[in-house]
Amino acid sequence: MVSLESLAAFAVAALVLIVIPGPAVLFSVGRTLALGRRGGLLSVLGVTLALIPIVILVAFGVGAVIAQSIVLFTVLRVLGALYLVYLGIQAIRHRKDSAPDVVAARLPQSPATQLRQGFVVGITNPKTIAFFVAVLPQFVDIRADAPVPLQMIELGLVFAAIALISDSVWVFAAAAARAWFARSPKRIETLTATGGGMMIGLGGVLLVTGPQH
Repeated sequence: MVSLESLAAFAVAALVLIVIPGPAVLFSVGRTLALGRRGGLLSVLGVTLALIPIVILVAFGVGAVIAQSIVLFTVLRVLGALYLVYLGIQAIRHRKDSAPDVVAARLPQSPATQLRQGFVVGITNPKTIAFFVAVLPQFVDIRADAPVPLQMIELGLVFAAIALISDSVWVFAAAAARAWFARSPKRIETLTATGGGMMIGLGGVLLVTGPQH
């Protein structure tokens, strides 16, 4: 087990990093604007679940290999960025499906699909791997009874829990704004397209970002 002092210090550091709007927040808000509150929450849950295998890989050394490989890091970065662009294009193409009467009759995507899409976005984010490789070892105690990998997994789960709560708050805020726009079919179509544009823009930014890590 990680000591209470180290756990508290890590929780504070993680909270500071998570609450600052970044790619995860932009993705969550974009998905909420495009799909509604349920779609946003499922996307957040998918991204959060993706943290679990990443933490396990990092804890047992695989993450360090990926973080140090320019080729693997770049491949993951490009795949993740292109997938975000694809999701944004799909949101714009199907923006009419988000109208309240259409949603009531036929949901544009199943919960499993929305969850899976969030997971794919999370698992293809190499910067998460690099972050865990760089940060998690700083908070483990090599003299503790618990093995280092288990301590790193414990810290990673704490990070995931904080991220889930924080990103969900952003989703509820975006959903409240979407509810106001939903009073007009044209406004909700425009908002959905805006959410899609945010995802495309985010994918584009990640795509052109250099491979430094």
